[in-house]
Amino acid sequence: MDNNRNWGYEAVFYQIYPLGFCDAPFENDGIPEHRILKVLDWADHIASLGCNAVYFSPVFESDTHGYNTRDFKRIDTRLGTNEDFKQVCDALHKKGIRVVLDGVFNHVGRGFPQFRDVCEKKWDSPFKDWFHISFDGNSNYNDGLWYEGWEGHYDLVKLNLRNPAVVDHIFDAVRYWIEYFGIDGIRLDVAYSLDFDFLKNLRRFTEGLKPDFFLIGELLHGDYSRWVNPEMLHSATNYECYKGLYSSFNSMNMFEICHSLKNRFGPEQWCQYRGMHLLCFADNHDVTRIASILSNPAHLPLVYTILFGMPGIPCIYYGSEWGAQAHKNQGDPALRPCFDKPEENDLTELIRRLAHAHRECKALCYGDLKVPVLTNQQCIIQRDCDGERVFVAVNASDQPYTAHFDAGYGLADDLVIGGTHDFGGGSLLEPLSCHIWRCK
Repeated sequence: MDNNRNWGYEAVFYQIYPLGFCDAPFENDGIPEHRILKVLDWADHIASLGCNAVYFSPVFESDTHGYNTRDFKRIDTRLGTNEDFKQVCDALHKKGIRVVLDGVFNHVGRGFPQFRDVCEKKWDSPFKDWFHISFDGNSNYNDGLWYEGWEGHYDLVKLNLRNPAVVDHIFDAVRYWIEYFGIDGIRLDVAYSLDFDFLKNLRRFTEGLKPDFFLIGELLHGDYSRWVNPEMLHSATNYECYKGLYSSFNSMNMFEICHSLKNRFGPEQWCQYRGMHLLCFADNHDVTRIASILSNPAHLPLVYTILFGMPGIPCIYYGSEWGAQAHKNQGDPALRPCFDKPEENDLTELIRRLAHAHRECKALCYGDLKVPVLTNQQCIIQRDCDGERVFVAVNASDQPYTAHFDAGYGLADDLVIGGTHDFGGGSLLEPLSCHIWRCK
């Protein structure tokens, strides 16, 4: 497997939070419903948007929100059956759309059978070493034992990933996901909490089953290269640049996002993440919708233009392609809603063009990064790869701006608004405009 090439590095992702998307009840009521088949009605929309990979937040049997798993091999009863989800995966694959599932391997729910066995049998349970347990204490739930929860959340029971039986249990489930559903990758929940040896073994195991299998880790802070490397993960969530994407526009300070990009992806050898392909997003199931956090709605197209033009793998969160709104302070369910059907507007069409540009241009997938033009309210990002040069230009001001710089070319195709751009005499950026110029 070439570590410098993977289908994931050229993908445009679409994220769905299935329990919310399908309007499932928050508590697992045990009543079987075939809600996951709703994805079939959205498949054409996802494909037409230019997305060629879907990342599903948790789909397996859980207590409530999906991250407190009960059964790694059973689709959540509230969503349907394993056969239903296989039908969804097969339909997406027929449209050339890859499938990535949330792998919640750091912890399980209190309804996990092996944990219930420990609560019942205590020392006599054969699963007592599957968790981090002390029989000298007690839990918030008065179980007669203490156990480690994830970051103090005791509805999330931390697994002992140093126990070979636990690893075998998880890997057996992963094998099933690959062989039955045909999945193409896993997004690892709280990857920063996972044991490094576990990640290395998971990489070897999955590549043995499917050589181009793609592993993405949820990372927030720290040096991402500790996790993203040839031995462990292919990619990780780019939270480091997430804030800059919106706050650069809210403060009208394009230096913030551009300096973040230059410091991490610039051409200098010391740049931390040179050559790394991180999953980039304007919002997701855990944060305020981008349309709600931006001060000026007219900046929405510009944010997405930078998202698709910066190094990394762009990911669209369902509903945000038409500007759906929700604030984190409204609670997680507000961020994870049900929409009857996909909507279309000018933003949707722009994202469609950006997605196709990203998939057409190797420079946007693999190119290095320079910033030849940068002011408080304008920036032009340059991406080069194997003789292809692309410029990503935005003007956040309500006034026109003419950029003077050496493009190295005379003309370019404008992949956002169409037509030919002439660099001669300066490049005019209309107010609140965005462009992707592929030089020719």
